[in-house]
Amino acid sequence: MRKTVAVGFGLLLLFATEILRVYFIMPFPGSQQSNTISLAYFIEKYKWILRLIGLMLLAEPVYRSFTGKKMIPKILYSLVILLYGTIFYFFNFQFQADKMFYQPSVKNISGTAGNTLDSNKLIIGIEINGDARAYPIQLIGYHHQVRDTVGHTPVMITYCTVCRTGRVYSPVVNGKPESFRLVGMDHFNAMFEDASTKSWWRQVTGEAIAGPLKGAALQEIPSRQASLASWLRMYPNSTILQPDTIFKNDYDDLANFDKGNLKSHLEKRDSASWKMKSWVVGVKWNGLEKVYDWNELLKNHIIQDSIGETSILLVLENDTSSFHVFNRGTKNGNLYFKINQDYTILTDSNTHSIWNLYGKCTQGPLRNEQLEPVAAYQEFWHSWKQFHPNTLVYSAGN
Repeated sequence: MRKTVAVGFGLLLLFATEILRVYFIMPFPGSQQSNTISLAYFIEKYKWILRLIGLMLLAEPVYRSFTGKKMIPKILYSLVILLYGTIFYFFNFQFQADKMFYQPSVKNISGTAGNTLDSNKLIIGIEINGDARAYPIQLIGYHHQVRDTVGHTPVMITYCTVCRTGRVYSPVVNGKPESFRLVGMDHFNAMFEDASTKSWWRQVTGEAIAGPLKGAALQEIPSRQASLASWLRMYPNSTILQPDTIFKNDYDDLANFDKGNLKSHLEKRDSASWKMKSWVVGVKWNGLEKVYDWNELLKNHIIQDSIGETSILLVLENDTSSFHVFNRGTKNGNLYFKINQDYTILTDSNTHSIWNLYGKCTQGPLRNEQLEPVAAYQEFWHSWKQFHPNTLVYSAGN
């Protein structure tokens, strides 16, 4: 009886170790709804010990069966070994995130003259020390992260297509540049593991959620999501990440991601408002967070609101993709805006000055004034409410 229990426990330990360490951190049915990261991290950290215990419990019974005369135990154990080998292969070499998504083999950065990407493609753009660079979401959506140097500053551009979240971070941890690999996801958000401490970091917040550095956070670098055309109007000398031809088929799979038209239920947009996959704009300012319905912005192209004591402006360009959020408080008080019928210029009703959609006054008494940008992100509603549980929700009627 004891040997039977030992064999059963050994088999359970071996199979559970291989399956659960991947199941808990990949988008399998039911795997992303529970708070199982601590358990997943424990299994990953001690997987070789758990495997060794399982093998030790099975070693004697397996040896006796293969040295004995009975054929049935030999056949049964052979089938079990074959099954375990199959599961080991798939859960270690096929189903793991870093075996499915790879970094660019060649990082090709080009100016506008050598650019091969359509100007309507969505990008995540950053500008550091006068150096501007655009990273097409179709490309970084597959890679999940791209390491680069912009304005003599190391950067880590990240994107999670299942949450529709683009974030840029400094990859410096404990005072030195760190390397990261895609390890899986938590509550449908991509998760990275650093090479030095093996801590797990959440893509949407840059926070370490498991491991020695739990509670630490990467420094976020300001970024903007816009169409490439819009970004180049702001930064005409910007360079642009180009496709790595090795991953052409993977990029093609995300060709319709910008518009939310993918077939994948994990990445396809809900066209109605406030559904799991509805698009929203999340805003962060002075420790406060507020979320806006994308459909409301799409309808009016302009939303004027406040977050805490700060008056803000949300504006959508006529490409219906590029959006901007500004603090509309100035030294002259809070400004109130109207947008023209072509959705190309703003006029403040205070001084009747003319403003472009990038927050700069081009004509009138406030000429050359620049509105202060506010951190804002387009993402899925399920993501914003999961990772910003204290968010305020904008209602057009209030």
